Amino acid sequence: MTTTELTKWNFQRERCALMVIDMQNDFVREGAIMEVPEARKQLSHIAALIEACRTLEVPVIYTVHQTDPTFNPLEIATFPHLIDEGMRLGTDGIEVVDELAPKADEYVLRKRRYSAFYQTDLEIVLRNLKRDSSAGMNCEAEAIDTLIICGTVTNICCESTARDAYYRDYKVIFGSDVCSALNKEAHDATLANMELFGQVMDSKEIIGLLQP
Repeated sequence: MTTTELTKWNFQRERCALMVIDMQNDFVREGAIMEVPEARKQLSHIAALIEACRTLEVPVIYTVHQTDPTFNPLEIATFPHLIDEGMRLGTDGIEVVDELAPKADEYVLRKRRYSAFYQTDLEIVLRNLKRDSSAGMNCEAEAIDTLIICGTVTNICCESTARDAYYRDYKVIFGSDVCSALNKEAHDATLANMELFGQVMDSKEIIGLLQP
């Protein structure tokens, strides 16, 4: 088993998963209802990170955010332009952008709150990703204990997910150049916060860390 010493804790590639947070059309595309322009600039970095994980058999998990006035009243109050449209189930806007399209066997998690952990199946998914179902319950690899976070928005869904991961005793690697915010100040503030909840690395450092 490959183990690399980091500043705070040991890293094992075999116990790692990549979280691709909300890289969906309604955030990424030009003119989209929740457009984050910086997200488009990072597509190539995220694509390279996803490809590295796939090559090294590191699981990739996607999230997409959905909303509507009935189930997200406080979010709608913050973003009133979402009252009639945006991030709706069954629309193209909720789908992951083509450049980062999930493979058929990769999990896409739909969520209604900023954190990917809140009232979703994420913990069940993480607990069972490494299980060899063909061999039964008694043959199980070591469970996922480290999450790499990339996607958008840095200071909202990415940070919320990273904090909740930390609270559940997951090690967090937060991608500095694969997370995007609406402004540099918000992005940089989250990176500073993440020094308390995990470790901040750029995509090249993460890919290097993943290598055997």
